[in-house]
Amino acid sequence: MRTRLLIAAVAAVLLTCSMPLHAADAAKVQWPAKLGSYSDSGSVIQFTDPPDSADPLLRESGFVAAASRNYARAGHTANLTLYTFHDSSGAFEALSLVRSRVAKDGNPAPHTIYKSNLILNISSDSEIDPETLNAATKWVQSISDGVAAPPIADYLPNQNQVTSRYALGPSGFRTYANQIGAPYAVGLADSAGFDSRAEAMLAKYKGGEDEATLLLLEYPTPQLAELHLRHLQRALADAKLTTSSIERKGSLLSIVLAPTSAEYAAKLRDSVNYETTVTWNEPSQSATDPPIMSTLVKIFIATGVFMVLTIAVGIAFGGVRVITKRLFPGKVFDRKNQIEVLQLGLNSKPIDPSDMY
Repeated sequence: MRTRLLIAAVAAVLLTCSMPLHAADAAKVQWPAKLGSYSDSGSVIQFTDPPDSADPLLRESGFVAAASRNYARAGHTANLTLYTFHDSSGAFEALSLVRSRVAKDGNPAPHTIYKSNLILNISSDSEIDPETLNAATKWVQSISDGVAAPPIADYLPNQNQVTSRYALGPSGFRTYANQIGAPYAVGLADSAGFDSRAEAMLAKYKGGEDEATLLLLEYPTPQLAELHLRHLQRALADAKLTTSSIERKGSLLSIVLAPTSAEYAAKLRDSVNYETTVTWNEPSQSATDPPIMSTLVKIFIATGVFMVLTIAVGIAFGGVRVITKRLFPGKVFDRKNQIEVLQLGLNSKPIDPSDMY
């Protein structure tokens, strides 16, 4: 018990200390002196808690720190705000939130660069030239952790897609369901299984008169996917989404919400780019029995070799003994004075050891 308490205490201390360390790492980011045609014009403004950190979606995404810096070019200014998250999944969830920052009146729309666990938001009073955007992208890539974005976004069909959002938890799910115009999906947040490390992808589709919302939910294991499929079926019934359908393929659940027709729902689900494969990584070889004649020949050869070896050893052992007895009679073998014979006394004649040879 004491050992367990000690381990728990050490883990708690390490967890507590990890947050300041992440924030400190974010504060150590080296901002470039130049980005394309823009030059640094001021000191870094570090936000351990950014102005919108009260947003539950930002906390859910694993926000670590944010920093802002101004750059200038020929009388124009550009403000760069760098958001740091614990991992690429959290940054991907917050991407839509950061991207939705509204530019000041009369200014061009801001540019958002996403790389791994970092998001860079660039707002300026003039258009940002491609050279500067390219330099900013390379800089963000160089300081990121290099982990790829969640693969679930690649499962979505591209044809007729209007908009899409990624969610790691219920806050992001509810927010983005309303953003893409699918408020009927908000009620599924509690049944989606985010406490089981589920990942969600919401996408709106519209093609001609057909329209639907596609919800993808990916789980760590197929067993968890099957478990939450049953929960979601009840949630769909409670929400009275009778026109919705749900299907499991491996660890992925695909749900078509409020389709205009059953045919369009089936077509949309069939377009999901997700396939399960089994890979055999162990080395393999084809085992075949050797011909019977080859086996018999090997048996005879092995027996002959064994017999020749036995005869040779026997001749060598006997020959050495005979030669030694002839060259050194009574000195090495058959020495009478060193041979003892036990007598039972049944006969009065004493035993002569030489009689034995």
